[in-house]
Amino acid sequence: MNDRTTPPLPLQLEQVSRSYRSGEETLRVLDGADLVLHPGEIVALVAPSGTGKSTLLHLAGLLEHPDAGRVVIDGVDAGRLNDAQRTEIRRDRIGFVYQFHHLLAEFTARENVILPQMIAGVSRRHARARADELLGAFGLSHRLDHLPGKLSGGEKQRVAIARALANRPRILLADEPTGNLDVQTSDTVFDALIAMVRDHGVAALIATHNMDLAVRMDRIVTLRDGRLVEVVATEA
Repeated sequence: MNDRTTPPLPLQLEQVSRSYRSGEETLRVLDGADLVLHPGEIVALVAPSGTGKSTLLHLAGLLEHPDAGRVVIDGVDAGRLNDAQRTEIRRDRIGFVYQFHHLLAEFTARENVILPQMIAGVSRRHARARADELLGAFGLSHRLDHLPGKLSGGEKQRVAIARALANRPRILLADEPTGNLDVQTSDTVFDALIAMVRDHGVAALIATHNMDLAVRMDRIVTLRDGRLVEVVATEA
């Protein structure tokens, strides 16, 4: 008899709904959306602006509460957690990458990757070693001590991705991570992102308008009438 149990999935959205008030009207953005992310899986979220992509990422990242449904992280129903517990999960299990890098301008590339680890309780020595490892993997070993103002757009975004992966998250959520970059730089950053996600077995949900990037991921989902639908590349 096998007593081993299957590890919980990194992320499950179950019948998630979210509405907003706009004057006298209620705008329903999500209406019973379902999604499952597996370890090491990279899913592209492709949908027109205003359809709820950012709302979905905020709910998955525990930055907002759904009106209905469940957000389950590693088998834990986030709706049953208090604010401190949700913050702990965001810090330890979820990495965020945005279209704009949001690096701390007064800290070097290395320090930007060290800081989230130290906040999580990692010693400075180990945090520094982890930062150097990640930035080296992104081809930035020669830029460790540079401030963001001295880095190119692609280099800044690679530092932002390294920072998101610093605490070894189970889930990576990215909102147009290459949206501000030119085509060549976008490809370079995306290649580095995909390689790191694969190597670390992270479950990634990446919102993008770039179909050339989307088709390189494991699958593509879109939002239709507030629900997530899997599509083939020619549909998106």
